[in-house]
Amino acid sequence: MPQFTRTLVTTALPYANGPVHLGHLAGVYLPADMYVRYKRLKGEDVIHIGGSDEHGVPITITAEKEGVSPRDVVDRYHRMNLDSFSKCGISFDYYGRTTSEVHHKTAQEFFLEIWQKGIFQQKTEKLFFDRKANRFLSDRYVTGSCPICNNPEANGDQCEQCGTHLSPLELINPKSKLSDATPELRETMHWYFPLGRFQEQLEGYVKSHEEEWRSNVVNYTRTWLKQGLQDRAITRDLNWGIRVPLDSADAAGKVLYVWFDAVLGYISFTKEWAEQQGESERWKTYWQDPGSRLVHFIGKDNVVFHTLMFPAILMAWNEGRQSGCYNLADNVPASEFMNFEGRKFSKSRNYAVYLGEFLEKFPADALRYSIAMNYPENKDSDFSWQDFQNRTNGELADTLGNFIKRSVDFTNARFDGQVPCDSTPEEWVALGIDWPHILDRLDEAYEEFHFRDAASLGMEIARAANRFLTVSEPWKVIKIDGEAAARTMAISLNLCHALAIVLFPVIPETCNRIYAMLGFEGRIEDRVIPGTPLFSQLLYPVLKKGHRLRATSEILFTKIENSAIAPELEKIAALLVDAEKREAGAEQSRMEFKPVISFDDFLKVDLRVAKVIAAETVKKAAKLLKLQLQVGSVTKQVLAGIAKYYTPEEMIGKNVVIVANLAERTIRDELSEGMILAVEGEDGKLFVIEPSGNEINGKQIQ
Repeated sequence: MPQFTRTLVTTALPYANGPVHLGHLAGVYLPADMYVRYKRLKGEDVIHIGGSDEHGVPITITAEKEGVSPRDVVDRYHRMNLDSFSKCGISFDYYGRTTSEVHHKTAQEFFLEIWQKGIFQQKTEKLFFDRKANRFLSDRYVTGSCPICNNPEANGDQCEQCGTHLSPLELINPKSKLSDATPELRETMHWYFPLGRFQEQLEGYVKSHEEEWRSNVVNYTRTWLKQGLQDRAITRDLNWGIRVPLDSADAAGKVLYVWFDAVLGYISFTKEWAEQQGESERWKTYWQDPGSRLVHFIGKDNVVFHTLMFPAILMAWNEGRQSGCYNLADNVPASEFMNFEGRKFSKSRNYAVYLGEFLEKFPADALRYSIAMNYPENKDSDFSWQDFQNRTNGELADTLGNFIKRSVDFTNARFDGQVPCDSTPEEWVALGIDWPHILDRLDEAYEEFHFRDAASLGMEIARAANRFLTVSEPWKVIKIDGEAAARTMAISLNLCHALAIVLFPVIPETCNRIYAMLGFEGRIEDRVIPGTPLFSQLLYPVLKKGHRLRATSEILFTKIENSAIAPELEKIAALLVDAEKREAGAEQSRMEFKPVISFDDFLKVDLRVAKVIAAETVKKAAKLLKLQLQVGSVTKQVLAGIAKYYTPEEMIGKNVVIVANLAERTIRDELSEGMILAVEGEDGKLFVIEPSGNEINGKQIQ
C-alpha cells in the first residue's frame, strides 16, 4: 500500500427529506467517525467531510406532499440531522449543503469542463409528460403496475414488492402522481455521460484496488463492468436543482441530475471547510496532492456511484490536464445493512428507529458501543432493544463503568485522591496484556476497517482490568499490606487511563469523562501532539506517584430497566401489527379475482410445457432472468422475475409452463415473448410450476 501523509474521509450525503435512522448511523457515520478519531489520536492529518443532499426528486415529492417549498424541507431536515449527528458525537470537520453557492458553482464548473471537452452526448428521447401539471415527469413521479409481478403501485424507478429496477416506460397503465392523469409521451433532449468511454480506465482502477477493497465492493463493481457500462443521463426536467450552465434553448428548464451533482459535494464542502479555516486553497492539498488518501464511507446501495461514476467524472476532468488533477478514492469501505428487530429499516413504512428520537431517551455512547459491536461489515446485522439493554447493563455498566468507579472511589477514600506510587514497566507487563500486540491489533482493526474488532478489543482490556482489581482485593489487602494495595491501585488507575485511550474512538464522551475523573484538564483529542500517537502511552504506566484525581467520581452508565424499553417494544409490536395488516391487505387485494371472463376467452390462453435450454441474468435488473425456452419445435425468449429465487444454472433443464400466445413486450431493452407460471409461497418466495412426464415438451395444458 502506498504511504500517504494525510487522509480525507467522506461520508455519504443523506437526503434532506427525512430524519436519519440507526441504519444510516451503523452503515456510514459511526464507522467513519471511529476511523477519523483513531487517525487523529495517531497524530495524523485527517479531515472528515459530510453534508446534506438537498436536490433531487425525493425532496420535491416531500415538499408537494406537505404543501411547502423544497427549501422549507431541506432547511428543516438539514438542521435536524446535523443536530442528531452532533448529539451522537459524529465529529465532522465540515457538514455542508448541496444548495450552497459554492456547491452550485463547483458542479457547474465540472459540467462545463467536461462539456467543453466534447465528452457529453446529447440525446432526444421520449419521456412522460403531464398535461394537467404542464411538466415532464421524472421516474418517481410515475406509478403503475409492475410488468414483472403486477404490483399495481410500482414506482417508475423500482417496484418495492419484487425489487425490480424499472423505467417509467416499462410500467403498465402508468399514471402521474401529480394529477392522477395518464401521462403522454413527449420528446425532450438531455445530456448524457458516456460511462462506457471510461470502461477500460475504470477496470484498471478497480484492478489496482481489488486486493484491499471489501469483497462486496469488488463484486458489485465488477458486475457492472461485466455487463458493460452504458450512457447515463446527467440532466433532468425539474425546477429544483442546479441549473445547466448553458445559454441555450436546450438548457431551459433543465437541472443537473442529482447523481452527478451530489458526489461533487465532497469537493465543494472541502472548499468551504478550507475557506472557514482561512486558507481558501488548502482544499487542493486533500484532493489534488498525490500524498493525500481519499476514503469514502458508504452503504452497499451506493457502491457503483463511488467506484465507477464518481471516478469517471474525475477522470473526465483530469483528461488532458497537466495540473489540477483530482485523486481517486483509495478505498470505499461499504457496509452491509443493519436491520431493526429482524426487518429492514424502512422510512416509507415508518419501520425505523430515528437517531434524534433515540438520543432523547438513551445515551449516545451506549448506542455507539452497541452498534459498533454489531457493525454490519461482511453481512447484514440486526439492532434489537434486548441486545442494546444487555450490552449497556453488562459490558458498559458492570464491566467498564464498575471498574472505573471502584478504582477512583477507593483511591479517593484510602489514598487521599492521589496515585499512591509509581508503577514499574515490569508490573505493567505482568498484567498479562501484550501491549505492543494490542497496538498492532488496534492499528490493523482500524486501518482495515474492522470496527467490531476494534470495539471488542477495548472491552477485552476492560474485562482484564476488572478481573485484576477483583482478584487483587485491595480493600482487604490494605488492612495487612498497605504497600501492596497501593501498587494495585496505581496499576488500576493506569488501566483506567489506557481504557480511556483505547475506547475513545468508540465512546468518546465517556472516555473524556474518565479523563476528567483521573484529574486531567481538557479533552483527550486536544492532548495529541502531531507525529506522536497518543496510543504509544499504552506501552507504559503514564500516571505517576502524586498525580491527583478529581475529588468525586460519577456513574458512567446507568443500567437500563425493563420499564425503559417496554414502550419501545410496544412500538415494535404495533409496527409489526401494521406491517402484517398491510401484508394481509396486499394479500387480500391479490386474492381478489379479476373480472369474469367467458369460457371462450379462457380458451384463447395457450398454456404450453416448455423446457429451459439457456438462462442468464439481465443487465442492471437484479431480479430478472432471461430464459431461452424450447416449446416443441419453437424457441421463445422470456424474461422472468425469479432471479432472487433461482440461479441461471438451476433453471437450465427445467420444464416450465408458459403462456405461449402472450403479446410481446420489451423489458430492459430485451424482448419477452411470453410468461412462465409460478406460485408465491408463505415466505414470499416464488416457486416455478414444474410439470413432469414423458414427451410433454410443447404439449398444451388442458
